[in-house]
Amino acid sequence: MSGRRIRTALVGCGKVASLHARALAHLPQSEFVAVIDTDLARATAFHERYGPAPFTNLSDALRQNKGEAVFLCTPHPLHASAAILAMDHGAHVLVEKPLAATLTDCDNMLAAAARNGVQLGIVSQRRLYEPVQRMKLAIDAGKIGKPVLAAVAMFSWRDEAYYRSDPWRGKWATEGGGVLVNQSPHHLDLLQWFMGGVTEVSGIAANLNHPYIEVEDTAAATIRFASGGIASLIVSLSQKPGLYTKIHIHGENGASVGAETDSGATFIAGMSGQAGPPLNDLWTIPGEEHLLAQFIAEDRARFETLPDSAEHYHALEIANFLAAIAANKPVPVPGAEGRKVVALFDAIYRASREKRVVTL
Repeated sequence: MSGRRIRTALVGCGKVASLHARALAHLPQSEFVAVIDTDLARATAFHERYGPAPFTNLSDALRQNKGEAVFLCTPHPLHASAAILAMDHGAHVLVEKPLAATLTDCDNMLAAAARNGVQLGIVSQRRLYEPVQRMKLAIDAGKIGKPVLAAVAMFSWRDEAYYRSDPWRGKWATEGGGVLVNQSPHHLDLLQWFMGGVTEVSGIAANLNHPYIEVEDTAAATIRFASGGIASLIVSLSQKPGLYTKIHIHGENGASVGAETDSGATFIAGMSGQAGPPLNDLWTIPGEEHLLAQFIAEDRARFETLPDSAEHYHALEIANFLAAIAANKPVPVPGAEGRKVVALFDAIYRASREKRVVTL
């Protein structure tokens, strides 16, 4: 049963959709049967390139092609309506980050999954990066003791051409937010994956040098976790041409682990690739300090073998999702994990607007 092919459908033919389409067209677990976009020309272009039947209506696509798994790549505020419709048709759903733009949408999506007995997953491919996996294994093995302090720093860049490339970008109504909603969810996810549940947030969001957009290009926050640990977060799209994105975790025994997940500006699906490999850049576990150079060498060598690093990790995430469905097992990163990310960026927005500490 676990080896059977799953009938798959893709919703939304924007930039990141090409990563999903290539995976769905080539993975042996996938029978790619439908692509859906409100613009028939875009759906037809995907049909001509990847083979699935083009549609403008998701219900029609699922009825006619008996889709079992839907991969959702629409703008963030549209995630909930398409996901709920697909789940009401009995399909499992994997959503590109973030799960939604609001907590209400997240809760409605999770309720739809529960009432239909289907699975809802969220794309979190940076969890699969080898440097990130090493960090998680070390933390779970107790090698740094209890994680007590974390730091996330994203110093990236987006130019005016990026925001003009899609009319929905840079607007509250159609994007749902700025750097917190679009570029930061992967690292908000990793932060909570490493540190546990969030209880308290203070923060500020601002637009520093992008006057042609409505939303924030920069945010900073201080976060407290249920464990008693704390974190500092600063995320920005205001550093031209982009510096790096790093996440560091420090333990109660004084040991630290960390990774530079992105060098330069974070990649833009359909517009740019990853500038360099994800690497561990911090490793002070007693007796393992010498491993850092080995890790870096391994990850640089791996990166050189990958024609497209972003495509590789997306395909791995999608393959894991399909394997879980085929085997009737829980999907690797369920929708509830995605909701935690939305709760965190929502709290940072509230803290900024209301100039107060927000309790979760």
